[in-house]
Amino acid sequence: MKLLTAADRRALPALYAQESRGYDAVAYVKFFDPCGAATWYITEFDGDDILFGLCDLGFGEPELGYVNLSELQAVRGPLGLGVERDLYWTPRALRECAVSGVLR
Repeated sequence: MKLLTAADRRALPALYAQESRGYDAVAYVKFFDPCGAATWYITEFDGDDILFGLCDLGFGEPELGYVNLSELQAVRGPLGLGVERDLYWTPRALRECAVSGVLR
């Protein structure tokens, strides 16, 4: 699966564009591990490889941070499946993305 489409690349703001918004920053793209609990809510992109957003690896402590697109594309889980993009995702504030309630 192509993780970032041309439309996603156009929609994602540049790195630091939403820095002052904190958890009110908008996540434009959501990635997830189909065989695990990891989820990434992406708010910004450097246009090349570096993404920024809320990274939830499934341990109950999501945190804001950077992730490389190339690393997400290289991940292969126990069944050989890679990270996928949520095809039905609609942009929303990070504060609405925390399923564990950590950010509320």
